[in-house]
Amino acid sequence: MNHEMAASTPVLWLLVVAGYLLGSIPFGYLLVRVQSGSDIRAMGSGNIGATNVARAAGWGVGMATLILDTAKGYFAVWLIGHFSGGNIRFMMYAGLAAILGHIFPVWLKFSGGKGVAPALGVFLGICWPAAVVALAVFAIVLIFWRYVSLGSVSAAAALPLLVYVLYAPGHAPPVAVTTGTLLASILVIVKHRWNIERLMIGTEPRFEFGRKKS
Repeated sequence: MNHEMAASTPVLWLLVVAGYLLGSIPFGYLLVRVQSGSDIRAMGSGNIGATNVARAAGWGVGMATLILDTAKGYFAVWLIGHFSGGNIRFMMYAGLAAILGHIFPVWLKFSGGKGVAPALGVFLGICWPAAVVALAVFAIVLIFWRYVSLGSVSAAAALPLLVYVLYAPGHAPPVAVTTGTLLASILVIVKHRWNIERLMIGTEPRFEFGRKKS
């Protein structure tokens, strides 16, 4: 689709709102409700994200949550890209809206997750090389230190530089992309502030790769 065929600006702003609503879909909460009738917010850390879902409801449900939360971020960007003729400014707006929707979902009284999985989906749509390298940073930190939160914060901190370097090698990205990436990174890191505090005092739980002993 070219720019002459792109939707009007009011329609694009409606699609940004749709991005927020997509991001607001609390897949972790819904999947645990369907599986056991329980409220994930009353289990483990109380977070609706994939890590807490996996710990509380099992790997299968946790992986489904991760995939769906990532997909909703990607789809929010893809959708507005499709109707805007690839307008990167509005794609970034919709991506940020999806992340905000996940963190502050209207369906759960604006108390949601930490934004990591939808942010991965968003940046797979905005700059997939940067998203892949950030995912590698997350994996390396997780493997060596076994803290999901530290991996998430490390990947989020690295993302603005990765996007700046990899979005258009040899050229600076559009201001909307640079600014939007920085805002997304800050959102994810701020949502991990209690994890950071626990990391500093040594009380943050480590990630278990194998099955826990009974």
